[in-house]
Amino acid sequence: MQENNFEELEDDLYEHHKFLVPKGQQQLRVDKFLMNLIENTTRSKIQKAADNNGILVNKIAVKSNYKVKPNDVVQVMLEHPPYEHLLKGENIPLDIVFEDDQLIVVNKPAGMVVHPGHGNYSGTLVNALAYHFDNLPMNSSNRPGLVHRIDKDTSGLLVVAKTEQAMDYLSKQFAEKTSEREYVAIVWGNVEAEEGTIEGNIDRHLTNRMQMAVYPDGEKGKPAVTHYKVLERLGYVTVISCQLETGRTHQIRVHMKSIGHTLFNDERYGGNAILKGTTFTKYKQFVDNCFKVLPRQALHARTLGFQHPTTKEFMRFETEIPNDMVECIEKWRIYSKAQQLED
Repeated sequence: MQENNFEELEDDLYEHHKFLVPKGQQQLRVDKFLMNLIENTTRSKIQKAADNNGILVNKIAVKSNYKVKPNDVVQVMLEHPPYEHLLKGENIPLDIVFEDDQLIVVNKPAGMVVHPGHGNYSGTLVNALAYHFDNLPMNSSNRPGLVHRIDKDTSGLLVVAKTEQAMDYLSKQFAEKTSEREYVAIVWGNVEAEEGTIEGNIDRHLTNRMQMAVYPDGEKGKPAVTHYKVLERLGYVTVISCQLETGRTHQIRVHMKSIGHTLFNDERYGGNAILKGTTFTKYKQFVDNCFKVLPRQALHARTLGFQHPTTKEFMRFETEIPNDMVECIEKWRIYSKAQQLED
């Protein structure tokens, strides 16, 4: 399998940690502060993270000699430990949409990490797959069965390969953009055009290593193309459908933000703040209630299509929008209608 066939795993080069410096903390170098808190790490790994802008204090990259102060928020990204130490089968139920001797299509719930990493050694999709299926083929990142992935707090469809042939054949389709991937999202603001295309290279943010960023001049990052279409306008938010040509890390999240429509309740990209609407107390209470109903970014991988490795039949699967997104959309429908009546 070619190296770029698994491009969505760029984000997995890092482990994420987040600490709040306690009120009684005396000033201390951030590398020493982290050494006291992170198990099974070394000072050289922390130093390397600092050199790569991987240590953030209050969302600003710092060097290893920065001295932490009370109430600082420290975030750090480190290289992953060897993967063979992370894989362990666990009896976790799977929502299997389709299965045959070549592949499995699963509907991943929001909150489930796709594969193990620091801080997520268990409870992942890979842990479940390792328990329920024997001898899954390894991809180029030594992860069993995985052809692509979706973020922890994104729900929806994934295809998993059961044979080497399926791994190669499916991976080639994702690399050559012949697979079909459609997502449903709720975004902030009234999206002006009924449909459109966003093109812009995606790479890591220059200062915030936990974010990706769009580089439209094409000099940095990898090309990314997202097609979007408005499904429903609900005043201060819009429900959209997104078709992916490419599969870059956080592609929909960062592309939509780049045109001024951050995903609803996407904490990493600022969507957990009130970005549109009024500042009245009742409106704030309404939005906070929506956040409670949908405590994650509003993104669901609804449709997945690909050509079967052996039958060569094009298969398309669709799953219903999960209840948390449905309930949030319904709340916005009611609020939007009430606003129209008042106007």
